[in-house]
Amino acid sequence: MRFIENFVLFVDSLNDRIGRVVAWICLAMVLTTATVVVLRYLFAIGFVWLQESYVWMHGIVFMLGAGYTLLRNGHVRVDVFYRPNSVRYKALVDLFGSLFLLLPLIALVAWVSFPYVADSWARLEVSREAGGLPGLFLLKSVLLLFCLLVGLQGLSMAGRSYLILRNHPRFMPENGAVAREKERE
Repeated sequence: MRFIENFVLFVDSLNDRIGRVVAWICLAMVLTTATVVVLRYLFAIGFVWLQESYVWMHGIVFMLGAGYTLLRNGHVRVDVFYRPNSVRYKALVDLFGSLFLLLPLIALVAWVSFPYVADSWARLEVSREAGGLPGLFLLKSVLLLFCLLVGLQGLSMAGRSYLILRNHPRFMPENGAVAREKERE
């Protein structure tokens, strides 16, 4: 049980940190987009690499931020059936949902994405646009990082649900918020 507890805390901390970095990428994306607009419409200047950079940042934000969003329960779910129920019911839904829906889907995405990413790495793929960014293979690798981070968070969610079903005091919702606050101090 101690292993599960440590695993859940590690993965939650990892995705929390990555989510905070991704938030800064959002700021860079907004500033880059504003720069592109100003250069284009005020000075009639355009750089393909600059335009591609904010599109790439957008992809990175979504892919790397997905684990953080799952950690914070930010993904879409049918709250009409979920929210009004007991903590145990929610833990059961999260446990079975992560084990039988989320993790198989993430495994499938990783399975399908791996050859795509490997081929990109083999060719050291670059942007197809003249003046575009090099290193497209690095951007495509974010697909596998997405699978890793969301998969780990899915396992963490299953572990947390298991601990809740076992009435572990640190992971019960009313105590969990207090425990996380103490860790941050």
